[in-house]
Amino acid sequence: MKLDDARALMNEWVLSHALRVHMESVALCMAAYAGKLDPPNTERWAVAGLMHDFDYERHPTAAEHPVVGVAHLKTLGVDTEILDAILGHASERTGVTRVTPMAKALFAVDELSGFIVACAKVRPNGISDLEPKSVKKKLKDKAFAAAVSREDIAAGAVELGVLTGLDESAHIGVCIDAIRSESARLGV
Repeated sequence: MKLDDARALMNEWVLSHALRVHMESVALCMAAYAGKLDPPNTERWAVAGLMHDFDYERHPTAAEHPVVGVAHLKTLGVDTEILDAILGHASERTGVTRVTPMAKALFAVDELSGFIVACAKVRPNGISDLEPKSVKKKLKDKAFAAAVSREDIAAGAVELGVLTGLDESAHIGVCIDAIRSESARLGV
């Protein structure tokens, strides 16, 4: 699946602007990590990021998401590594273990990218001057973006850190920079 095809599918299935921004943000973070871990496959990693929640509006229950979406993607010929990464981002519900670097990266950037966007929205300059230390400070405030799993962010940073050698601050920085690169398009 090409990125343009993934974006068309997202636009067909997802009506929520906020969810589209989240999916685009995750795709940008995935592309950034592909550049570090798997440069020839940057587009595939971005597709995994873009498609990870495309079924959420239609199938939001824990029993359905992301299983229904993955089944649909399989009929479109999307490769197994992407499908497993999407299932692995919800391993507590799907039972699919995150094995590949792509799967570990998707889990590591999913909640974090949403949190970064939330941080940017409460800043006068948006994401333009957001730094990892500000994100880390907001992570300690349990009332801020309360629905975001701090446990998943921490676990993802550890899993990805083993592959990349990056600590939590550097990981946050990679994601900030990735989202910042398209901030005008995303409205962040």
